[in-house]
Amino acid sequence: MALAVLYTFRRCPYAIRARLGLLLAQCNVEIREITLKTKPLEMLAASSKGTVPVLVLVNCDVIAQSLDIMRWALTQHDPLDLLCHKNPADADKMAALIEQNDVQFKPWLDRYKYSDRYPEQTQTDYYQQASRFLIQLEQCLSETPFLVSHTPRLADYAIVPFVRQFAAVETKRALSDDFPAVAVWLERLMSSEIFIRAMHKHVIWNASHAPIYLLGDL
Repeated sequence: MALAVLYTFRRCPYAIRARLGLLLAQCNVEIREITLKTKPLEMLAASSKGTVPVLVLVNCDVIAQSLDIMRWALTQHDPLDLLCHKNPADADKMAALIEQNDVQFKPWLDRYKYSDRYPEQTQTDYYQQASRFLIQLEQCLSETPFLVSHTPRLADYAIVPFVRQFAAVETKRALSDDFPAVAVWLERLMSSEIFIRAMHKHVIWNASHAPIYLLGDL
């Protein structure tokens, strides 16, 4: 049986986001773990952007944005209503949070993580800029255990890979010192079975190897 193919890189937050979406939707795909230094020609032929994730569907259509992959998968199967179809207000709040994560938080996160590449400000300055988004998440989590609800929704899974990256930049900084609710939320999601499965380490893909599937062998 032919399946869609996902080109991915284990530590990339965008690729983590895509794998989470596919797992949550129980959507099996062939996993092709790549290295960023030697990107496979097959991936570059499918998407010239040259970054992961890239999902090649059975009909050869390509979805090359992580959030689009999540939404595509959950449109096929969303038993937990992660897209919040039953609550349009939550859906709107989720969309706004995810957009802030992608458009505002991520650029500051990159400067914070790679501060040596951005000498215009100090790493502490970039931490403070990125923290503005964490302050907002802290407020959300003061109202409900997850960002928009009492159970995880799309926003939680779409945002958690980036907060994970933020928390790992400086090990001497404890996330709980400044953002205790965010720290609890992060640990709860990272210790969940679905996140652990999303972070499973796969061998680097080679065309000569037997296929590896996200949900296990066919």
